[in-house]
Amino acid sequence: MVNVILVNDQDEPTGLMEKLEAHRQGLLHRAFSVFVFNNQQQLLLQRRAKSKYHSGGLWTNTCCSHPLDGETVEEAAERRLVEEMGFTCDMELQFNFIYRAELDQGMIENEFDHVLFGTYNEAPEVNPEEVGEWKYMDISAISIDLEENPEAYTAWFKIIFDRVIKHLADNPISV
Repeated sequence: MVNVILVNDQDEPTGLMEKLEAHRQGLLHRAFSVFVFNNQQQLLLQRRAKSKYHSGGLWTNTCCSHPLDGETVEEAAERRLVEEMGFTCDMELQFNFIYRAELDQGMIENEFDHVLFGTYNEAPEVNPEEVGEWKYMDISAISIDLEENPEAYTAWFKIIFDRVIKHLADNPISV
């Protein structure tokens, strides 16, 4: 059983709850989303394994999850990046925000999300229980594909991606 950290709108912990139950009830909890770019400024996307308990088979950012109790966002991001994508890289927190999205299987994402950027240029060694496919893709190509095929992407990626584009406009990636 994995617990998530319930938080208020200032990201102050208010308790712990089993992950599935927090998603069923739609309670605000701490999360992170990792966006890894290569030197060509392409984003590393993953297609979630079809067996995932929600949003299976959909394309999304490089990695996302929840910190464990007593774990920093940065420690959790590194842990999950290794568990899902098979590598680690330097990451830096870029911004955070709250979002809410209704998902399949009756799940609700209500997350205080910490968005981190990293750089990596190799092929990942993905965990097939977590990731079905992966690819590096240009930001402009992602924007077009999101408009043409929104059903192919996770709900949270569609929300976060717009914020990432705005952030990159003001804070270009330095490689």
